[in-house]
Amino acid sequence: MTSAEPVPPAGPRTGEVQASVLAALQLVEDARYRDSRRRRKLQRARVLAERAVADRRLARDQTED
Repeated sequence: MTSAEPVPPAGPRTGEVQASVLAALQLVEDARYRDSRRRRKLQRARVLAERAVADRRLARDQTED
């Protein structure tokens, strides 16, 4: 090797590794955010269904008396 040849890198470039790690963390955060919105929608739907069942039971019980 002469002084005109470039020195090969010792290992992976840290900039590329950091960028991919940051991108992976962003994907995880995005998934958590989307999941929490979905969970809220499911919880709201469950509450509405429970209310509907309770209303039907009350109506049924009132008509039986």
